[in-house]
Amino acid sequence: MTYNGTQPAVIIDVRTPQEFASGHIAGAINIPHARISEGVVGLKGITQTSPVLLYCRSGKRSGVAKSALEGQGFTQVFNGGSLDETKNKLKPRASPSC
Repeated sequence: MTYNGTQPAVIIDVRTPQEFASGHIAGAINIPHARISEGVVGLKGITQTSPVLLYCRSGKRSGVAKSALEGQGFTQVFNGGSLDETKNKLKPRASPSC
């Protein structure tokens, strides 16, 4: 999947575990926004230059999480906004031509 032309290394739902359980983007992981800093650091293969896509219910909590990660030196953090907005902007990755 790509988001605005970029393939996220990880898609993170920053809502509560209860909100996440009620529906989320396939393949997304749940790290509540209040724990985003320590949660992302623990992800294997994610570096400060990895594209990270965040979303929540309205875009507010994902905006807070984006600022926190940028404060830690992450350089490619995207606020997808709400769950529906993010779903609408995600596109299947183009297959390479044979």
